[in-house]
Amino acid sequence: MSTEYDQAMEEMIAALHEWFNEQAKRNDLDDTVKRTTLQMGVFNKILLDYRPGRTIVDSVDLGWDDGYKSKQAGIFTKEQVRTEIQPKLVEVVRGRLDELANTPAIDYRFTFRGKFPTTEGELELTLLEYINEEKRQQLMEHIHTYIDKKLENGTYPTKPLESFFLVNHLLDPKLFPELDIAWTIRQYDRILELNKDRQDALAEHRGYIIRAVTRWAEKQFLPQYYDVQTSAYRTNEYTLKPDVAVLFSDMEHAEQHSSESMNQAGVSQPIDLLLYVAVMILRFEPSYSKSRGLTFLELAKELGSKRAANMIAEGSGTYAKEDMHVKTEQVECKANDVFALMTIHIRKEEPGAYQQAIAFIIHLLKQGFPKNYKIKLKSSVKQYLPIKGLAKSDTHRFFANALEYPELHPLLEEYAREAIQEFEFYQDTESEKSCMPGSYATFGLGLVNERYFPLVEYYMGEVDDEHQLVQDKFTAAFVEKHGVTVNSVPVLVASLRRSTDSLKLKIQQELENDETLELLVRQIQSLKHYEAAHVIYPIFGKVEKLATLARKAGGRRKELLLELLQAADK
Repeated sequence: MSTEYDQAMEEMIAALHEWFNEQAKRNDLDDTVKRTTLQMGVFNKILLDYRPGRTIVDSVDLGWDDGYKSKQAGIFTKEQVRTEIQPKLVEVVRGRLDELANTPAIDYRFTFRGKFPTTEGELELTLLEYINEEKRQQLMEHIHTYIDKKLENGTYPTKPLESFFLVNHLLDPKLFPELDIAWTIRQYDRILELNKDRQDALAEHRGYIIRAVTRWAEKQFLPQYYDVQTSAYRTNEYTLKPDVAVLFSDMEHAEQHSSESMNQAGVSQPIDLLLYVAVMILRFEPSYSKSRGLTFLELAKELGSKRAANMIAEGSGTYAKEDMHVKTEQVECKANDVFALMTIHIRKEEPGAYQQAIAFIIHLLKQGFPKNYKIKLKSSVKQYLPIKGLAKSDTHRFFANALEYPELHPLLEEYAREAIQEFEFYQDTESEKSCMPGSYATFGLGLVNERYFPLVEYYMGEVDDEHQLVQDKFTAAFVEKHGVTVNSVPVLVASLRRSTDSLKLKIQQELENDETLELLVRQIQSLKHYEAAHVIYPIFGKVEKLATLARKAGGRRKELLLELLQAADK
């Protein structure tokens, strides 16, 4: 073999030994695995990323350096990697794994992957799948003991760390080669039940379940039936494999005669798990993640699931039918949580119709209906809020119509406080018109009555100002309506804290009054300096401009402007 080949082998083998030597020296791994009986070892994989002169071995895939891989010519063929290099590297890794097999460094299973530049382009492949059977058996015993004591017969909240490991173990084909989907879902539901009274912890447990089942769907289940490619937007694109269409067509026909035949084909139960995670994504994940849940439903429908088709048409079945469809003499309301859609038909344009519709929405939101919903409205009235730049959507129109009835304002406040949720947005808004649920009700109430100023302050505290700018439009309308007063200043400052750099307010004339200026100064002084500077900018511009105004001013006004400068620069 060439010297270049020998050097490459020496470099890769040395990098492998270096990684294993580092783990063998560590004395902190015992404490890590002692946290829970559901973890048998710390490391379950390594990746050898061969780059002549700078080979990396790590438990984390650091990715190819695009500049490197475009310029680097490989010295091996792909065949050489598989037939000559792989056996030698595997021999080294097996030897080191045997040394560390019974230490906390190595998990019950261990995957060794490699990346190589070859004469035919980059090659990535799995070089070794290692199973420590003794540890695997121990882990299985620990899993069943945990489920028996903590879940099936337990009554106390469980630890998120335990859920992190358990929810993944239950979908591990090396541990459970034949999934009992109903039993698995029952364990997941039990975790959620035990932790239902601790909202932050519940969200963490639920997040682990969603991520584990999503990974199972995308890596194990769906690739059996679909060719999967990653789009430029890093989303999966699925193309049904040619032979699957016939298979599932036959299975759909079989479903009409026997559910047992579906189960024998091995599809009905896994699809139940796919639908399970789809509903959880749609109910609990942020707006930007919900498209994945919808994709799962569409794929399940394409695979012949009638339940998926019914969910798309009528909703997930999570909520009672009487909650999802209300029809009276005044109004008809329907909801579909799969598409986060509420269809409202105002049959009589009067307060009672809107009161019933708002109550319908509140009731569903309290049960967990997606807050990023949209309204499809049938109404003869077309009101919109007196705020430029808002989406002229049916959702906007519904709340603007309802705001015309003062007797409904308290109910609209109740709705707004229930709907407001950071990182969520009405589904029928996008880009510069995106707005958080509760926006239209809050904006309308904030404009019509000082009684709702605290609601506006609460709203502004939840705004995701990195992805929403309609608060600027409201702030401008708010100042025009209420001016700068002892009651409006706290709301103004709360709004300006969430403003964007594009907002400019023309209120300097009102602030020429020293008493009015002092109201603003006292509110701003309680802020952190960067917040104060942010609030000052839409009014005075850059701090340098404010400094110029202060130099030119005299008396009490000069003192106040200097205090503003100090607040922004403290």
